[in-house]
Amino acid sequence: MANLQVLQTEFANLSDFLIALGDEKRQAIIIALLANTCDGLRVTDLTEATNLSRPAVSHHLKILKQAHLIFSRSEGTKNYYYLSHNIQEIDDLKTLLDHVTAIINASGRK
Repeated sequence: MANLQVLQTEFANLSDFLIALGDEKRQAIIIALLANTCDGLRVTDLTEATNLSRPAVSHHLKILKQAHLIFSRSEGTKNYYYLSHNIQEIDDLKTLLDHVTAIINASGRK
């Protein structure tokens, strides 16, 4: 039972991160940023890459920033977005999945 309480806490702690990852439009933004080999993309670049409107891209970028998946930097009036390189949530998600797997394996289900 203690393991399930740990899982419940881990799920709660990762809730915003999982929500951010779960949306197909945000996944498209993440993929566009992963494909980028330069120093970040602007909203206009992301609208072209994802076929989303400018307000939609901005909305999704806000959610991704809140989940610590992306960061931005400003150069004058231009904002560039890029993936974070320090994502504790990814390690936490790996741990959560390891815990789920251990509980499933311990119960004899495969």
